[in-house]
Amino acid sequence: MEENPKNPKEVKKISFGPKKLKTFFVRHLDKIYAAKAHLVSHLPKIANETHFSDLRNAILETMDDVEKQMARMEIIYNILDAERSEGNFSGLAGLVDDAFADITLHSAEPELRDLSIAFYMQNIESMEASSFQVLQMAAVKLKNKQIKQLVKENYDEAKADRTLLLLITAKYITAK
Repeated sequence: MEENPKNPKEVKKISFGPKKLKTFFVRHLDKIYAAKAHLVSHLPKIANETHFSDLRNAILETMDDVEKQMARMEIIYNILDAERSEGNFSGLAGLVDDAFADITLHSAEPELRDLSIAFYMQNIESMEASSFQVLQMAAVKLKNKQIKQLVKENYDEAKADRTLLLLITAKYITAK
């Protein structure tokens, strides 16, 4: 909400027209989709570099979840009669690239390599969950129950993957 310039204590109501909201929603869905496509192409390589089998399994499970999320997103595009376009996903791409840099940096130390992978996977899942959470709020205004449900499923899955990776990281750090 923004203040009224004539009376700063008066708050103007924010109003999204359906066209503006759809444009926002699709543009950000594009970003998440492009980021997930980039991620899913790199997850097998990251999984192959892990030493700790629980972490490897979690990454492979995350990869399956990402593919399901992308399929749900394609359904949303169809419902909205929207074309998917290349979104800018430099933030997530940077995290994936940083993960590979740390994998290389710690190639001789599997413990540090796995801890770095867990660190970056946590960051990636946090970013995805936050993105879906915002789209979930926007989906309410789109007034389509199926879109709202699909985004909710993606959010719940990203949040569950984040929790799983957090538990595995804690187990890994505290293992003797």
